[in-house]
Amino acid sequence: MVTYEYGNPHAVITLIQPVDDHDIAGMDAEVAEIQRLSGKDFRLLAVKVDSWNQDLSPWPALAVFGKDDFGNGARETLTEILELCKDEDKVYCLGGYSLAALFSLWAAYQTDRFAGIAAASPSIWFPGFVDYMKSHASRCSNIYLSLGDKEEKTRNAVMSQVGDCIRDGYAWLKEHGIYCTLEWNKGGHFKEPELRTARAFARLLK
Repeated sequence: MVTYEYGNPHAVITLIQPVDDHDIAGMDAEVAEIQRLSGKDFRLLAVKVDSWNQDLSPWPALAVFGKDDFGNGARETLTEILELCKDEDKVYCLGGYSLAALFSLWAAYQTDRFAGIAAASPSIWFPGFVDYMKSHASRCSNIYLSLGDKEEKTRNAVMSQVGDCIRDGYAWLKEHGIYCTLEWNKGGHFKEPELRTARAFARLLK
C-alpha cells in the first residue's frame, strides 16, 4: 500500500484518506482548500488502494454499476491504516469520498482510534449498511456526512436510495449522541470531489 504525504509532517493532527489514481490528481487542490477553510496545521496521508471495490468494501455485494462486484477487503485495509496511527501524541482523523467515505464510516464502528470521520458523499446505499449502523455502536463521536443534492436522482435503483439512507443514518447517529453534521452540496456525485472532501476534513478540524 503506497502512501503519499502532504502538509506538515510534524503537525499534531494527521488526516488519513484512502485514494485511487483519480483522487491523487486532485490532492494538491484538496490540501490547499483544507488549509484555507480551517486555518489549521495538519499532515495528510493519502493511502492508495489497489482495488477500490475490493479494498474498501466491508462485506461482499453484487456490482450495482459496471461488472466489478464488491469484496470484503475493508478489514485488511483498516489494519494497514492503523499501522500509520501508532503515535499516541498525534490526533488522527479518517475520511474520503464515495466508497472511501463508506469505508471511513464503517471504520468508526471498528476502532476508537479516530477523533473524527469525514464521509463526503459516502456510498451509504451499500447493501445492508444502514442496518449495520443501527445494530452496532459507533466508537467515534464526531462524524461529518455530506451528499450532493442530485445524487439520489439517478436511474440506478440501488444508488437512488442514497438520499433516504443518509437521512436515516444521520438521524440515527444524532439520536444516539454522536456529534454529527449532514451537509448538502450542489450537484451530482462527480462534482468537485476534492473540494467536498476538503470541506469534510475542514469541518472536523474546526
